[in-house]
Amino acid sequence: MLPLSHKDTLSRGIGSRLKEKLNGWFRLIFSDRNSRNLFLFLLLNLSFAFVELLYGIWTNSLGLISDSFHMFFDCTGLLAGLAASVITKWKANDKFSYGYVRAEVLAGFVNGLFLLFIAFFIMSEAVERAIEPPEVKHERLFVVSVLGLLVNLVGIYAFQHGHSHGGSHGHGHSHGSSHHGHSHNSHGHSHDDDLLGTNSQIMKGVFLHILADTLGSVGVILSAVLMQMFGWMIADPICSIFIALLIILSVLSLIKDSIVILMQRQPYGLDNVLPQCYQKVVGLPGVYSVQEPHFWTLCSDVYVGALKLEVSKNVDPKYVVSHTHMIFAAAGVRQLYVQLDYTPM
Repeated sequence: MLPLSHKDTLSRGIGSRLKEKLNGWFRLIFSDRNSRNLFLFLLLNLSFAFVELLYGIWTNSLGLISDSFHMFFDCTGLLAGLAASVITKWKANDKFSYGYVRAEVLAGFVNGLFLLFIAFFIMSEAVERAIEPPEVKHERLFVVSVLGLLVNLVGIYAFQHGHSHGGSHGHGHSHGSSHHGHSHNSHGHSHDDDLLGTNSQIMKGVFLHILADTLGSVGVILSAVLMQMFGWMIADPICSIFIALLIILSVLSLIKDSIVILMQRQPYGLDNVLPQCYQKVVGLPGVYSVQEPHFWTLCSDVYVGALKLEVSKNVDPKYVVSHTHMIFAAAGVRQLYVQLDYTPM
């Protein structure tokens, strides 16, 4: 056994390292406007989700309870976005040569599956209550529902321009080859540039989630008014179905985008422009054809490509590679790997 003094020293060392790591995370969070807004709104959203849940149980309102669960799962989305915005700032290394930018995609996919689960749960509960509407203390619903709407309006105000903050800077890597022998002409790619696009996409997703939350709050207010004025108790489960549908609709695009990226599909944004790029490249002096083109999404709005060019043995390789990069950079490809295959034609 370690002496008591050694245990104290060990625990203090672990505590200081943990404190240093937490301080590092907070510095990363507060160094960026988007991640700072995410963190502050996460705290506000989480606090009010507890308020809504307690009021929903007190008033026996499934609409309010379902909206609180929606807010809780939106908090997981906010947390995933916050974690992704921090993790994507980690530097690339030998093992993760592209860095950690795909943490955003994985977080979105897992979070989307959880959101679908809770949406179907709310839907099934709402159908049961629609068949046999319970007594709801609707007079207590209105104030907390309005407060929920105000919280979401704060989020909309904070993130309404979130999707517009992002960079489009990126440099390509070129690989010129002589008879399949590679020579690397690197143009100094920076993963920090990629993060700008990633954070922009994260903020766009957060904004859409908050917008769905806002519509959910409007639904709860509407059901409270209908129950107060007309005694329509069925308005509460109808409101819950409405919220569940909002969750499903907001999540389907998130899951679809995540699957498309993970399956390495050609980016949708390049579907129409790539054929034009191929024609321009073939039009370069000494280029015969474009072979084995591969384009994929590294993370949101960051496109990577690789292709082989069949060229004349007398071609100027620097000219062909640099102009090929310019053509695809204009189409939005951040990184491009070009291989020259010389033919005696």
